[in-house]
Amino acid sequence: MARVVVDPITRIEGHLRIEAVIENGKITDAFSSGTMVRGFEKILKGRDPRDAWAFTERACGVCTTVHALASVRTVEDALKVSVPKNAELIRNLMFCTQMVQDHVVHFYHLHALDWVDIVSALSAKPEETSKIAQTISSWPRSSPAYFSDLQKRLKGFVDTGQLGIFANGYWGHAAYKLPPEVNLLAVAHYLEALEWQKEIVKIHAIFGGKNPHPNYLVGGVPCSINIDEVNAINTERLNQVGQLIRDAITFVEQVYIPDLMAIAGFYKDWAAIGGGLQNYLCYGDLPTRGYNEPDSFKFQRGAILNRNLNEVFEVNGRDNEEIKEYIAHSWYSYAGGDQKGLHPWAGETEFNFTGPKPPFEQLNVEGKYSWVKTPRWKDHPMEVGPLARMLVAFAKGNTEVKDVVTEALQKLNVPITALFSTLGRTAARGLETRLVVHWMKGFYDELLDNIKAGDVRTFTREKWDPSTWPDVCEGVGLSEAPRGALAHWIRIKDKKIDNYQLVVPSTWNASPRDANGQRSAYEESLIGTPVANPEQPVEILRTIHSFDPCLACAVHLYDPDGKHIHQVQFY
Repeated sequence: MARVVVDPITRIEGHLRIEAVIENGKITDAFSSGTMVRGFEKILKGRDPRDAWAFTERACGVCTTVHALASVRTVEDALKVSVPKNAELIRNLMFCTQMVQDHVVHFYHLHALDWVDIVSALSAKPEETSKIAQTISSWPRSSPAYFSDLQKRLKGFVDTGQLGIFANGYWGHAAYKLPPEVNLLAVAHYLEALEWQKEIVKIHAIFGGKNPHPNYLVGGVPCSINIDEVNAINTERLNQVGQLIRDAITFVEQVYIPDLMAIAGFYKDWAAIGGGLQNYLCYGDLPTRGYNEPDSFKFQRGAILNRNLNEVFEVNGRDNEEIKEYIAHSWYSYAGGDQKGLHPWAGETEFNFTGPKPPFEQLNVEGKYSWVKTPRWKDHPMEVGPLARMLVAFAKGNTEVKDVVTEALQKLNVPITALFSTLGRTAARGLETRLVVHWMKGFYDELLDNIKAGDVRTFTREKWDPSTWPDVCEGVGLSEAPRGALAHWIRIKDKKIDNYQLVVPSTWNASPRDANGQRSAYEESLIGTPVANPEQPVEILRTIHSFDPCLACAVHLYDPDGKHIHQVQFY
């Protein structure tokens, strides 16, 4: 038996430690630890609830706009405010922009290096890479000369001996299966994606003033529409948004999806690895008839238990018995005892760090071992994220989702059960990107139609005056971050925030065990994973990266006494 420690997990947002027990070449137990301190809830107490979005949005430099969206929704829910149609459409465009950009960045810059051997690309034949590229896509940058020039650039980079972000890869590992020519193709698109991703986020700057932390507003959006006014959302800016959406559709359809399918074809054995939990949760988002009508959402709300796609359970964020957070293995304490769970409206954020300070040789997994709390839906551990979204929609009979999923399964020649895996999780992210980028075009066209019809409203002053607020009220804002189900809960008392709780996607997925010993998604997904070389555990990274970890919003303030362990430990 060996115990492998990977700390920190790199190519993620935030700080994550994974410990895995390996017996006879397979993982038999695993432990996930968030190694920063959580505290945004304390920062918000006593503040004006209309300002909460500006604080929560800065929980992370990646999942920015969705935290602002969840925050304004939770205040609007508490105060019973409905936003104009144009504001909903612009919010949808902001949401889609982040999801498309985030998924592309994850695939190429965070996850691809688990499957792509950068150094192998040096031995590729550019003319063969060109043939492959032209076979799978009509993307214009696919000539032999293009790949030859890129290979020379890569070789020059490697010859300097300063590999930078590529320095600590497991290049040459037996787990890499792509031929050199496909590796070269992936490297080319890695670099192209870097250029493309900085363009699409200009939509945030147009509607929200800036990126990565665009502005939001309780009651609508902070931009006015006047097609003839230079300082408003005018014809020029609307045309720019339209062009950015068209460019995004082209990149997703001609680069991302073909690359995803090509690489997946070499790793179909991973369709039976990393499935983990059998329960999936989705809050839903992208309203088409208003936020208060979840049946109209493009992403549908629901929960699946035991991988039963014949039944989808309703989800209610207001039900005090549905969603609870536990801290049996988290460095917090509850006034009523650490074994019970609390609904977020009654949530507590009291630090209780016990045990030795980092760096740890080994976590005390019998006690508390993470700064991430442990949420449960009706006491079930749930996986959230792109796979959960696709499965809930598929199970609900969404024809758009069923069509893209069925097409992908047929191309890879794998059964639907392949979705319950590391490969399925990665594929689901790409498939929903394909859907979302086209949904963007639909929301954009609808916004133009509204404007042409004379509707330019983007904000309502309804309930903006605090004197109209009740003495005490509660609200919940549900959304879907790129990484999964996101919700903020607020309690407003005497016009100020009395309690505020965030339960974010990586809280669901990355959390430690609950009081009943049930593993959460990361830990459960690693069970049974084969590890060829414990000193180079690329297999652990493949499955963990398939969730696209974002620990910055699951745990918030860095412990000033903590230290980073920049190594893989094997003992």
